[in-house]
Amino acid sequence: MVLGSEELFRIQADVASFSAQERAATVTSRLRAIADDPDLDPKQLQMEVNSEAAMASLILANRVIVTLTAADAYAARQSQEDLAQTYRMQMIEAIEQYRLDRSPRRLALGGALALASTLVLLVVMNLLNQLKPRCRDTLDRWRTSRIPPLRIQNLELLPATRVTDILIGSVDLVYWGIVLGLLYVYTFIVLGFFPWTRRLGNFLSQYLVAAYRHFWVSFLNYLPNLFTIILIIVITYYSVKLCHLIFQELETGAITIPGFYQDWAQPTYRLTVLLIVALAAVIIFPYLPGFDSPAFQGVSLFLGVLFSLGSTAAVANVVAGTILIYTRAFQLGDRVRIADAVGSVEEKTLLVTRIRTPKNVIVTIPNAAVVGSNIVNYSAAIRDLQVPLTIHTTITLGYDVPWRKVYQVLEAAAAVTPHILTDPAPFVLQTSLDDFYVSYELNAFTQESQRLPEIYSHLHENIQDGCNGADIEILSPHYAAVRDGHQTTIPADYLPVDYEAPGFRVQSPLSQLWHTIQTGQSPPQS
Repeated sequence: MVLGSEELFRIQADVASFSAQERAATVTSRLRAIADDPDLDPKQLQMEVNSEAAMASLILANRVIVTLTAADAYAARQSQEDLAQTYRMQMIEAIEQYRLDRSPRRLALGGALALASTLVLLVVMNLLNQLKPRCRDTLDRWRTSRIPPLRIQNLELLPATRVTDILIGSVDLVYWGIVLGLLYVYTFIVLGFFPWTRRLGNFLSQYLVAAYRHFWVSFLNYLPNLFTIILIIVITYYSVKLCHLIFQELETGAITIPGFYQDWAQPTYRLTVLLIVALAAVIIFPYLPGFDSPAFQGVSLFLGVLFSLGSTAAVANVVAGTILIYTRAFQLGDRVRIADAVGSVEEKTLLVTRIRTPKNVIVTIPNAAVVGSNIVNYSAAIRDLQVPLTIHTTITLGYDVPWRKVYQVLEAAAAVTPHILTDPAPFVLQTSLDDFYVSYELNAFTQESQRLPEIYSHLHENIQDGCNGADIEILSPHYAAVRDGHQTTIPADYLPVDYEAPGFRVQSPLSQLWHTIQTGQSPPQS
């Protein structure tokens, strides 16, 4: 039963053919008619009890407002007299409040308060309209001076201009949020000043209070889970700090573990941190808000399937990267050959290996491809075994050149080449005796694996200089010439000052016969 905007009581029992809803509607109309009649005094409301019929009625000016039966008393868990007396007091108060709310003085007061509320809203809106452009202008001035870009270490996720645009957009979002909130509060406050709209205003205010109460109750209920998450995060943070301290000492050699190399410290630290964070995420996951909701589970399933389908190659590279780390195939700075790439190892991660060639070209190779290729490391023996690297080059010379002389020239060329060691001494091997030439392999030793192109270049220069200075012509692998009357292939800087190219020797048959008779030998062939 409702009078004005207030619910007085509820009728729960049926009487004969009248349902509880019909009875409540009838009582409401009767009470409203009495409240609208200023000649009726609500304090004259009387209670009459009919013991024989087991009914109690509330009557005003010979008008029966409501009749209460034993079923009503039973539903309210009170006696008929007590229930009727309770309803009587509620009706009297409701009628008086109903008339007071509709009095000219109260209506005028409500109008004044509504006007004042409107003025306050306009003032606040005006302040917001002045504050909004100032905030936007200030952020725009700070675009390149005070607002930093969004970075993760050296990776720039968002430039300063983009961050500024986001902040300016956030100002607009906050502005409209405040405006809508003010309009909502203003609406239910103004509606509450007038009796005809008070019920709607009460509904809006109750909706806001219910939403706030629901949020607050949910927050309080979530506090144990929040405390658990914070505790897990704190434990994870200090576990990572402890691991960092231990592996830092392992890297510097302050702590040693048999079989654990110092260069394993940083990769193992990263893997350990990854496992700790993953374990913490798995533990935290059930404590997140909405974990049991179907939407959350559906999104988790979708992400899991997406990760499974799209991460096959990534997982293969990660496994290969882990294998490369703990097999110690190469380290940062090593001179290596992987497939067709030759250079220094600039970076090795769980996914890729980057090599810088002598031409300063960065070659990125997936770790799965690295594991599937032959890895030639020119620096490993120098670093791990303290054994110098053996470099070699091959030169082919004709059979007319004495091999002992070749040995001396090649060994001397290696001795004057920078970055080649004298101990152990360079040596020469004859690797093959071919149809037209002999293959000589010069072997030398160096500690500078990063300078191989430079060392080879100087070595080849010195070999050419040595051969030219020793009057050794490099005519191989294939060289054909009619030597009589031809300039030698030795550079002019190595020839005598009075050197002249010989001419052709041409003899007639008679002169050849006469030479044979005199000397008893065949003449030289021309």
